[in-house]
Amino acid sequence: TNNHVVADSNQLTVTFDDQSSVEADIKGTDSAHDLAVIAVQLDKISDDTLDKISVATLGDSTKLKVGEPAIAIGNALGYGQSVTTGVISATDRESQTTDSETTGSSDVKLIQTDAAINPGNSGGALVNANGEVIGINSAKLIGEDVEGIGYAIPISDVTDIITNLMNQET
Repeated sequence: TNNHVVADSNQLTVTFDDQSSVEADIKGTDSAHDLAVIAVQLDKISDDTLDKISVATLGDSTKLKVGEPAIAIGNALGYGQSVTTGVISATDRESQTTDSETTGSSDVKLIQTDAAINPGNSGGALVNANGEVIGINSAKLIGEDVEGIGYAIPISDVTDIITNLMNQET
């Protein structure tokens, strides 16, 4: 997920597609890359729910081409699971961001898509037509003259960071 999703949280809950929920812990965060890894205890998840969970396959975001299909998965506006489609509009897009979760600004190369990235989609997967995760939904550009500009963190650029966060002791 994203660091800005879990920053300053006191309690985290993961809700699965079958509406069952479990408490989660933060394994690690990286505010410079807006990344966070959370974990749930497997023994807290029912067998029925576990049987329905699939492991996501990671794609190669370095091979993306402008015009390829993009599918954004998330929890738009907190309504529950949502899926929007679009295309890869640009790769290696530079975006200067400054927000309450980061001190100062950071230059991050992002995937730009016109698949809707709405509040609640942050931390969700951006997948390709093969269902492979190619990015982590992160932000959208908002403005009177702006429509359909969403950003995702390229998965290939942060796989090592995610692995390090996953392996941290909590």
